[in-house]
Amino acid sequence: GMGKAGKALKHVLETYNISQNRLAVTMGLNRSTVYQWFNEITDPSAESVTQIVAALEQLNEAAAKEFVLLYLGRIAQSEPEQPES
Repeated sequence: GMGKAGKALKHVLETYNISQNRLAVTMGLNRSTVYQWFNEITDPSAESVTQIVAALEQLNEAAAKEFVLLYLGRIAQSEPEQPES
């Protein structure tokens, strides 16, 4: 569905203090592309998701792992999100 990757990306960038610009530079992309994903204006393609994971692995392996878990976890189970404790 819409926004899964964007939500996961936003959470991970904020949690690990990675700027949208840093991710864009690492991916060799225009910052506006990352901005649009981050704000769920557009969804990254499956290929872009793979590239996001690769870029996050370069920047912060824990961030990459968490992104994959959030993204795949939300696809696997469409339960309502648990409030953070």
